[in-house]
Amino acid sequence: MVEARAQWDPAAGDWSVSSVVDVRVMTWNVRDGVRSSADKSEGLNQWTAVARIVAAMRPDVLLLQEMGDNGAAGADSVDALTVTITLFLRGGVDPFMVGQPQVTSYVAKYSPGYDLPYVFVSEETDGYNRNVMLSRYPFADLNGDGRSALSDIPTVLPDVYAPGGDGGLRGFQFAEFGLDDDAYLGDLVVGNAHLKSGGGSTDATLRREASQNVAYAIDHWFNGAGEGVPDPHDVMEDDPPAQRVLDAATPIVIGGDWTEDEWTNDARGPADWLTQAETPGGQDGTDRDRSDATFDGAFHVFTGGRATFGNVKLDYVAWQDSLVAPRRAFVFDTAGTPIFALPAELGGFVLPAEASGYASDHRPVVVDLILPLVFDADADGDVDLDDFTSFHECLIAGDACSVHDGDRDGDVDLVDFGALMTRFGSAG
Repeated sequence: MVEARAQWDPAAGDWSVSSVVDVRVMTWNVRDGVRSSADKSEGLNQWTAVARIVAAMRPDVLLLQEMGDNGAAGADSVDALTVTITLFLRGGVDPFMVGQPQVTSYVAKYSPGYDLPYVFVSEETDGYNRNVMLSRYPFADLNGDGRSALSDIPTVLPDVYAPGGDGGLRGFQFAEFGLDDDAYLGDLVVGNAHLKSGGGSTDATLRREASQNVAYAIDHWFNGAGEGVPDPHDVMEDDPPAQRVLDAATPIVIGGDWTEDEWTNDARGPADWLTQAETPGGQDGTDRDRSDATFDGAFHVFTGGRATFGNVKLDYVAWQDSLVAPRRAFVFDTAGTPIFALPAELGGFVLPAEASGYASDHRPVVVDLILPLVFDADADGDVDLDDFTSFHECLIAGDACSVHDGDRDGDVDLVDFGALMTRFGSAG
C-alpha cells in the first residue's frame, strides 16, 4: 500500500493522486459520447477524446451522465450500454457496427493496467439518457436490504421537508462499495444523478423536489437521522427494507450534473438542498452527524475558473465532511491548460489542447478524498509519527481506539503494532 507522496504535479503533466489510498471521484456529463452507435475508432472524434481524458484522470469512481443516447434511435438498453462500456474501457470487437470492426480507441490503450471493472448502468431513463457508475471497488450490500445498487432511491412519502416522490426524471442512482479492510476503517456509498434540465420554473421545481427527497433518504434511510435505525419515520417505500444504518466510518459521496440554478435566481438550488437539507447550518443536514455536508469548490488549475458548462457550474461532487476530507478538487479542461501541462494520455490526440471541446460540452469535476484510514488517527491521509504517538497512548491505556484496531478484534495489541509498522511512513 506504500506510494510516494507528491505525485500530483500538473505543471509537469502529472495529474495523478498524491496517495494510493486517496479516493478519486470524477463526475462528467459526456453528452452522448459513449453510446453503442458511436465511432469507436482512433481519431479526432468524441469517443477518443472521452476515453483519453478518463485514462488521464484515472478516477477510482467515475460518475457519468448522458450515456447511451443514440438520438432518434433512443437510449441504449442496459445490456447494450454495458457492452458498450466494456468496449470503451478495454476495446474488442464492436457488435453494433456493420462488419463488427475492432475498437481501436479505448481507455486501457492509453493507460495500461488501469481499469474500472465494476459497472452499474441505471435502469432509469428519460428515453434518451442513462446514468452510469464505474468503480475499481467491488459492490457490497452495506445496509442489509439485499442490494448493493439502486437505479433510484426508494419512493419517499411526504415527511418533514421531503415533498414525497423519488430522485427525479432520470433517477438518483446509489451504489455501495466494499473497501480494503487493511487500509480503510469503513466502506463507501456513492450517488449519481442528472437532475431535470431546463430553465423554466417547473424544471427548477422538479430538480429541487428531487434534491429534497434525496437529502431525506441520505439522512433518514442510510444514516438513520441520528436514531440508529434506518427510516425511523417509516416513510421510505423500500422493499426489502434496509436492516441497518451505515457503519460509523462509511461516508456517502454524491455527484452529477445537478443543473444547479443558484446562479440565476435567489432560490436554494440542488447543491444546497443535497448538502444542507432544510436548515443551512442546522441539525438536519446530510452529513453523518446531521450537520451540513460539503459540495466542491473545484476550479481550473491554471485559469481558476469554476464553470463546468459555458460560464456556469452545473456539475458537482459533495461529501460528508465529518468523515471525509478533500485533498483537492479541480475542473479539468484542456482549454486554458498549457501544452506542457497536458497529460501524456492526450499526447496522441490530433488536437490535444482541444480534447475537452471534442469530448463534451461539460467539463468533469475531479475530487481526491481522504477517507477514514486504519492507524491514521489525525485523518491527514498518512501514517506518521503523530499516529504512532496516538497508537502508543491507546496501547498503554488499553483503550479500544478503533482507528488503531487493525485486525478488528476489539482491542489494540501487539498484533496491531506489527500492522502499524508495515504502514508507518506510508501515504496511507
